[in-house]
Amino acid sequence: MICVQNLSQTVSKPNPKPMRASSTSESVDAYIDGFDGDIGERLKAMRKAIAAAVPEAVETISYGMPTFRLDGNLVHFAAAKKHIGFYPGPSGIEAFAQDLAPFKSSKGAVQFPYDQPLPLETVQKISRFRADENRANAATRKA
Repeated sequence: MICVQNLSQTVSKPNPKPMRASSTSESVDAYIDGFDGDIGERLKAMRKAIAAAVPEAVETISYGMPTFRLDGNLVHFAAAKKHIGFYPGPSGIEAFAQDLAPFKSSKGAVQFPYDQPLPLETVQKISRFRADENRANAATRKA
């Protein structure tokens, strides 16, 4: 069962046998619907947080995972065995390194373990940052 008190406090227990989404899901709905219980709820919370932060972004499936696009790829997210992966690219990770310090991360990705609350406010800040970055890059290309 998942309990969402506010965007920064999502608590849950992992589903020991999550249903896996097909890597060929044709829509974000189909991808999320491919997961049972808490994992599906966490994916829904990620989707809602990103959509609220950047409402003009378009949802699609890219690299087999839910993706938001606005003047190019904005962010991706996906379920893994022990975590939700969030992929804002290197600039998003670098700009929010302090906020992401409690989580395992790499050059362009961060892992949110199932046994910890989702940092949805941070996800929203990163998504807005990436949207601003993509808009600026698009304006430069048009100039």
